Amino acid sequence: MAAALRADWRRSVLAALSGLALAAAFPPYGYWQLSVVAVTALALLTKGRRPKQAAWTGFVFAVPFFIWLLQWLHVVGWDAVVGLSVIEAAFFVPLGAALALISRLPGWPLWGACLWVAEEAARDRLPFGGFPWGRLAFANAGSPFTPLAALGGAPLVTFGVALCGGLLAAGALALWRLRAEGRTVRAVTGVAGRVVLAAAVLCVGFAVPVPTKADGTMRVAVVQGNVARPGMHFLGRPMQILDNHVQATLQLAKDIQAGRAPKPDLVIWPENSSDLDPFAYPQAYTKITQAVRAVGVPVLVGALVDGPDTQHVQNEGILWDPLSGPGAEYTKQHPVPFGEYVPFRKELTKVISRLNEIPKDFYPGKHTGVMQMGPAKLGDVICFEVAYDGIVRDTVDAGARAIVVQTNNATYGRSGQPEQQLAMYRLRAVEHGRAVVAAATSGISALVAPNGKVEAHTKEFTRAVLDVNLPLRDQTTVADRIGEVPEWTLAIVGVLSCAAAIRLSRRGRPERKGKQ
Repeated sequence: MAAALRADWRRSVLAALSGLALAAAFPPYGYWQLSVVAVTALALLTKGRRPKQAAWTGFVFAVPFFIWLLQWLHVVGWDAVVGLSVIEAAFFVPLGAALALISRLPGWPLWGACLWVAEEAARDRLPFGGFPWGRLAFANAGSPFTPLAALGGAPLVTFGVALCGGLLAAGALALWRLRAEGRTVRAVTGVAGRVVLAAAVLCVGFAVPVPTKADGTMRVAVVQGNVARPGMHFLGRPMQILDNHVQATLQLAKDIQAGRAPKPDLVIWPENSSDLDPFAYPQAYTKITQAVRAVGVPVLVGALVDGPDTQHVQNEGILWDPLSGPGAEYTKQHPVPFGEYVPFRKELTKVISRLNEIPKDFYPGKHTGVMQMGPAKLGDVICFEVAYDGIVRDTVDAGARAIVVQTNNATYGRSGQPEQQLAMYRLRAVEHGRAVVAAATSGISALVAPNGKVEAHTKEFTRAVLDVNLPLRDQTTVADRIGEVPEWTLAIVGVLSCAAAIRLSRRGRPERKGKQ
């Protein structure tokens, strides 16, 4: 691969610049159009290349993309940013090689779009449960492609973006041939046809119905208590974050009694809003109970709870009733590797001492977060879980009439990460036809309507109470009903197209030898 770089450094530079363009398509920049441009550029840079050369091009494209996209991890360390970026970029090595292979097939923009879905399907699951950040769909939470999520989820949005980019690449190549061959009817038709197809893919989302009519509403108060300081050690001294949320809730109770605020049906606190296990520390239990009784309605509390053994803790959302106290709970199903648990702890902590800052591994939950919260069944997901298709879909399938996201972004505040997560809320709302209400310790707390529109949100690092009417819906989308079918179908088609390209290339070799 090093030899390929020396032989074709210009192509490598263009690939790196295209990767940076893709990063700018994501929040906080949000130029979604650049996601199409980046796909177009990668298709052109790999078209007709040898697989080894194209593999290098894919890697050079992806490394700067992920470094810029994930720069919010620098609070952990720039080695973490680079290390994770290289791991994620490794998935673009087979993608680049595969794009080169299928570029020799008729209809190659279609097969290339399927390969983008296959790459994301693998990256969303591997290793250690995957890391879905950087999917094309998450750059398109507010674009003409977004409604496709209601038909086939995030994978279909990615497919639409990649197909549009591939068709534009085909149009650019046809335009190049037009200049070389002159204005022949065939050349002009080739350019026009591909551009029209790309425009059709871009606009097809406008024809997709996105059902948003609510079957009911409930009033929710989202409490953002704020943190003492951002960064790795946001927890500060024990009880400080809990006190912030207690005080904000007590003030809400006073405002309700004085008629300055309406009484909600439910109050939502964010992930880690109790920085002590309320079942192990009586003072935390008492504080929470005081706030819940003052406001007089159930409160969804986020807390780290010891158990189920001495080596683990559980990241939980606990529904706290003003009369009966703690009741139903949801335990985060997908802890973050190297953030909430350490794979191969015994071996790795000897090499990376920083991992000792995670003294206990988070224990994964075994069921969805659907709970009766006041007058309605809502589905709780915690923080990064919103990035995983299956967890959110299972929650809706289990009967959630709206989605609650409890999150703690204090570590990555003012870095672009909260905005990237907000984009995921928007896509999930359209995908499942459900409103999303998010509670964050330090922001961004928000209400997203079922059509993906952000109806209300807080600023970062402020204490705030977001009073919202939460739409409730019972109807499911096509994406909910067919589940993973679009993703697996498109991914398999992509892999089969590679197999077909390899077979055709092998079949052609003896013919060339015979001609010689």
